[in-house]
This record gives sequence, C-alpha cells and structure tokens, in this order.
Amino acid sequence: MTRDIKTLSESELSEIFQELGEPKYRAKQLYEWLHNRNASTYDEMTNLPKSLREKLSQEWPLSGICIYDKRVSTDGTRKYIFELDDGVLVEAVGIPAIRDTSDTYTDESAGDNLAGFAERLTVCFSTQAGCQMRCAFCATGKAGFTRNLTSSEIVDQITAVKEDFAKDASESNELRVNNVVAMGQGEPFLNYEELIEALRRINNDPVLGIGARRITVSTCGIIDGVYRFADEPEQYRLAISLHSADQETRNQIMPALANQPLKRLKEALLDYNLQRNRRITLEYMMIDGVNDGQEDLSKLIKFCEGLICHVNLIPMNSVDGTSYKSSTDRHIHNWENSLKDAGIPVSIRYSKGSDIAGACGQLVNSISD
Repeated sequence: MTRDIKTLSESELSEIFQELGEPKYRAKQLYEWLHNRNASTYDEMTNLPKSLREKLSQEWPLSGICIYDKRVSTDGTRKYIFELDDGVLVEAVGIPAIRDTSDTYTDESAGDNLAGFAERLTVCFSTQAGCQMRCAFCATGKAGFTRNLTSSEIVDQITAVKEDFAKDASESNELRVNNVVAMGQGEPFLNYEELIEALRRINNDPVLGIGARRITVSTCGIIDGVYRFADEPEQYRLAISLHSADQETRNQIMPALANQPLKRLKEALLDYNLQRNRRITLEYMMIDGVNDGQEDLSKLIKFCEGLICHVNLIPMNSVDGTSYKSSTDRHIHNWENSLKDAGIPVSIRYSKGSDIAGACGQLVNSISD
C-alpha cells in the first residue's frame, strides 16, 4: 500500500474492487462510509460483506486520530490534543461564533456579513507534529519537531473537531465548519504536497465542502512555497507570519528564516498579488521593546507599499520560558491608527482560547491538569 485509502477517489476505489472481484457499487458504499459517515473502522461498514471488510483491513488499514485531551475556554474555544496511530500528539483548535440570529457579526477571517447565522465554527489545524522554525515567541517550536502529517491526519483533525462540537449543537442548527486555517503546529509549506492534497479534500469533501475562499494557509514566509501556492488553481487565502519588517529583528525572533530574506519575500508576495489579484494577510505579533518601535512601524509601512494586503496586529500571548511580553493595548492602537493613516487596511486580532493555551503561539501539547 502506497496511499491512504481515504485519499482515493470513488473511481480509484472502483478499480481496487475490480481487482478484488467485487462489484463497482461497493466503491460508492465505501466512499460514503469514509467521507459522509466518517467511519473510523471497517467493522462499522455493515453493508459490506464481512470477508471484504477483513480483506480491506489487512490491505488498506484505516488511519485515524483520537482525542487525547481537550480543554474548553471561557470564550467557548476548544483546544484538542489528538493522538495519531503511531502515538504522536498534535493539536487543533475549534473557535465558535455563537450569537442571536438577529445580530450582525463580522468574522474577520471570512470577511463577510454574517447576519442570520446562528453559529459558525473555525478550525485551526496543524500540518506538522511540532515545528522546525524555532520562533522565539512561540511555544510550539521550543518543543521541537517530530514529523510531517499526512493529508488524512490533517483532514481528520477538522472532522473530529466538527463532530465534537456537533454533540452540543441544537437539533435545529446543523453545525458546519465555515472556515479552516492552517495555523496550528508546524510550517505548512514544509509539508507542501500533503497540505495541498488535504486542502483539496477539505474543499471537495461532500460533508465538509468548505469553499476555497474560506481556507487560509498561514506560513512564516517560505519563499518557494509562496511561488508554488500562487500557481495553485484554487482561490485559497494566504497569510504571512511577518512579525517584523526589519531583517535583523526578524532574524532574532525567527532565526530559521534568516535564509528567507525580506526582500525576496516581498518579491514573491508581489508576484502572488500579480497572479492571483488577491489580498494577503500580514500577521504581526506585537512584542514589547522588540518589534514595536517607531522605526519598526516605518519599515512595516514601507514593506506594505505596492502590496494588496491587510495587516493583523496581534497582542503577544503568554508563553512559558520566554521573557517577551505583549505591547500595551494603547501602543497597539497607536500602531493601528498610524497604519490607517498610511492607507493600509489593518485590524487588531485578539486571540481566543488563551486561558487554555489555545491561542497563537501557545500550541505545545500541554495536558489538562
């Protein structure tokens, strides 16, 4: 076996069943079990003959994940630690938006007016177990890197989060995952092929069916990955974890990116704008006394020149083992006003789930007490 059976199309499954001497309609049955009903074992597939189930389990074993630990924030955010088949742990976060249907609520990640929806769910998923980037303000990199995730392990995170929230959804409200963000553990573009395969499954899955414009990939700025991503036919969103537009400062807080210079990164982003004509989000973690000076602001404004972009200013979340702390709210609002005055679209993004170590930079497989 060279591929996970969950990644096969219905026509590819038909070919397998032909080789096994089984009728073609078995492919449709299996596909529905895998994708519409999210079966985790062949034993659940009761309309398949037992002998066939046994053969499939031997030749095409199902991979899966299980909830190893879960924390629930006071704001409704849920942080999950999933255990994979080989015992590796990885995290994902479910971020709900619950309100009265008469309200108007703007979800920045979607950019749409959301009046009339009773509930929305964003899932922040991981593409790697751990991270190689070693960003100074992030707990994930401090824990080291284990391995890349398969496309199925990526998709299974989203399905598992959806199913866990669905247990508590009202019968009158069919819960859907509305947005997904590759912003959990790992650098997505260092696992590019599995990432893209997962995104296409998320986009085309008959149950998830998440539109490409509601799928965001957040990268630290792997330049080759930006060029490749620009060539993808789907209209996925791109976010760049910039965090400094000064090369020396960026090298200090994001040392693994010293070989990905800002000048070349901007060239790649300009090319992305040219090819896609789509806005890029620039993520900027505000760190007191490190990247929040007046010169830092001037260099950020300069970096944004010519780009179709939106800046997210993010107050730094608490991370054990670092002396870094967030800029003050007043200082962050001053930056917001300065960027607006420069004609740059900007917002302040307050991360949810910080009380359960589920916010940006806090995903480090910490277990509930």
